[in-house]
Amino acid sequence: MKTNRVTLITLGVRDPARARAYYEALGWVLEEDLGPTVFYAMKGQKFGLFTLDGLARETGRPVASLKTGAATLAQTFNSPDEVDAMFAKAVAAGAEAVRPPFETDWGGYSSYVADPDGHLWEFAHNPFWPLDEDGLIA
Repeated sequence: MKTNRVTLITLGVRDPARARAYYEALGWVLEEDLGPTVFYAMKGQKFGLFTLDGLARETGRPVASLKTGAATLAQTFNSPDEVDAMFAKAVAAGAEAVRPPFETDWGGYSSYVADPDGHLWEFAHNPFWPLDEDGLIA
């Protein structure tokens, strides 16, 4: 079995209804609602939202120690125009604009938002990583 993989990404959220509304406003399609945890299917992976209290119980760490950390999640797109559109959609859905779309010094086009719980997302166009029809890196 290959170890270079991620099968589940779970974000701790303060208000599950607010978080769910945000992601669904971006176009994410709910797969399963288990109350304190919800899941969205991705091709070969899952994306989950879990209450901070539930995540604290499960990990054995106090809620106060659970932070968003120095990490980003990213979606890449086929063009700068698609980046602009997703950035605007995220801000309209309640994200904080962290860095509006800009041309990178490595030849791409990128932007950053923070979701309602502060998790950083990058929306980018990487001309060196073409996407297939499913939006996956080819």
